[in-house]
Formats: sequence, structure tokens, C-alpha cells
Amino acid sequence: MRFLIKIIISTLAVLITAYLLPGVSIENNSFFTGLLVALVLAFLNTIVKPILVFFTIPISVFTLGLFILVINAIIIIWASKLVDGFHVEGFWRALLFSLILSIVTWLLEKVGGDDNRSRRQEQQ
Repeated sequence: MRFLIKIIISTLAVLITAYLLPGVSIENNSFFTGLLVALVLAFLNTIVKPILVFFTIPISVFTLGLFILVINAIIIIWASKLVDGFHVEGFWRALLFSLILSIVTWLLEKVGGDDNRSRRQEQQ
């Protein structure tokens, strides 16, 4: 159930971010396309990102972790290639999309009450 809620929040975050950011579009603001983008991003972040991070540890250490932002942008661009109807105009838009998406997701999780702290306190 938590996974489903997280995917719906991610879908809404993708739709809101694409609406707010020029250079990023989802054709017809389709909920289905947003859902597909959220699922593809979840898959890429779960499977591909750890591999990319592992092979770029020296660069990440040298840049004090800022290279992770580049990896996030690459994943966004890759998702735009995989999902029809989701378009990102270049690297800088993908980087900005990644940052804004993180903020919007965080805000939606706060508003939606998906607070891990309260769950941990209930379990104790």
C-alpha cells in the first residue's frame, strides 16, 4: 500500500513539475504518462543509479557529492527517451527538473501525511 501511495505522489509531483518548468512537457498533461514517468524513474533510481554512483565514486568524492546531480539529470534524460509523451529539452532542464521534482515530492509527502517519523514513533 505504501508503494502505491508513493507512486501516486511521484506521479502528481512529475505532473506538477512538468507544468511549472518550461522546457519539460508531458503531452496533454496525461496522468497515465505521468504515472509511466514515475514508474520509469523509480526503476532507474533503484537499479541503474546505484551502479552509476558506484562507478563514479572518485568523481563524486572530488566534487563533494555534486556529481550525483549530474547522474540525476542523466536519469531524467534517459526516462524522457524511454517514455513517449515525456520531453525534456537538454541537460540543464533535466537538472532543474530533478531539483524541483525533489522539492515538489517532499512537499506533497508532507501535505499527504506520509511522515516516516510518526510511523517510527507508533512502532516504539
